[in-house]
Amino acid sequence: MQSVSHAVFEGTLLAPGPVNLHPKVLETLALPMIHHRTPEFDKILKQSLQKLQQVFRSKEPAFILTSTGSGGMEALLVNVLASGDEVLGIDSGKFGERWCEMAKIYGAKLTTLKTKWGEAVKISEVAKHLQENPKTKIVLCQACETSTGVLHPIRELGDLIHQHPNTLFLVDGITALGATPLPMDEWHIDGLVGGSQKAFMLPTGLSFIAFSAKAWKVIHTNPTPRYYFDVRRELKANQNGETFFSSNVTFIRALDVVLDLILAKGYENHLAEIAARANFTRHFAKDLGLTSYSHSPSNSITALIVPDGVDGQKLRLRLEEKFHITIMGGQDQAKGKIIRIGHMGHITWEQMQNLFLRLREVLLEMQPSLKLEKDSSHLAMEMKAWVLHVHS
Repeated sequence: MQSVSHAVFEGTLLAPGPVNLHPKVLETLALPMIHHRTPEFDKILKQSLQKLQQVFRSKEPAFILTSTGSGGMEALLVNVLASGDEVLGIDSGKFGERWCEMAKIYGAKLTTLKTKWGEAVKISEVAKHLQENPKTKIVLCQACETSTGVLHPIRELGDLIHQHPNTLFLVDGITALGATPLPMDEWHIDGLVGGSQKAFMLPTGLSFIAFSAKAWKVIHTNPTPRYYFDVRRELKANQNGETFFSSNVTFIRALDVVLDLILAKGYENHLAEIAARANFTRHFAKDLGLTSYSHSPSNSITALIVPDGVDGQKLRLRLEEKFHITIMGGQDQAKGKIIRIGHMGHITWEQMQNLFLRLREVLLEMQPSLKLEKDSSHLAMEMKAWVLHVHS
């Protein structure tokens, strides 16, 4: 029993989410419970909401929902979507598919723009659709499609959709917010959602949303019934220093700590650290015969094609069983063909270097005929030199 416990605590999460928790988050999660209707928690809530606005880069209020990211996606929809509204859903993977399914359930007249897995949506195709369908009420898109590691051109899409005054641009930033630039106001994003288990270094269970001033005009007149996810109720409660429903005190208290860490470091510096880990991964993946699955890779996660004859699912399972390092494999059509490495959370350079040394070992174990130019010692020296250069 002790050895199992040791393996759990010594494990490294390098998945697209959940992620390694910062030590200060672990300390905060262990604090005694306080009530969510007390001056002490009201202060924490107010601070957290104000700091979240700085991450969203928006003048409009941000909200904390006690739900997973999918709940946040649904909250964006139900507050602006009415049955019969024309919606364009960009589907480039599992999570684009999920959002399109949500829109259909709420009665959207949905057009799905399918993008080949691994590729970003083409601006010209969205422009063509909007020109031919001027009544389009909402465009849905992932910033980073978690199943493929693709980063979509959100800034360009925002500029395009902003030219259509009656069309809202909703963005799933669950695997992007806090990990890659997504300035909401500047990029004309009308609804944005993030998730606690990604760049915010928290357990799964909170989602964060915000709406533009343009979207708020729709929210106040939208006839769609909503209750738990009604941001009008939540806004009123937040203005009184509370949440409308019971708060996840433990996680919000930890969120306040995380936001302090990020903002004290400097938000741009925080993003740069994640980008450096992504660059490290792409650089040394080549030494293991791994190539990028995404033609437009995100800094949040890297999806890599495994060599012929290697099953990506078995590879990631072996890495976990043998070395207690967790990465993820592919989903649906990419299952067995790729592995996905996350760059979010509390990750040390030692963990990144160890990942590639252990990944090299497992690859050779699974395919002894695999020809790699560099031995493990050479690879280790190059990785150390790379890290020293980054910090110089």
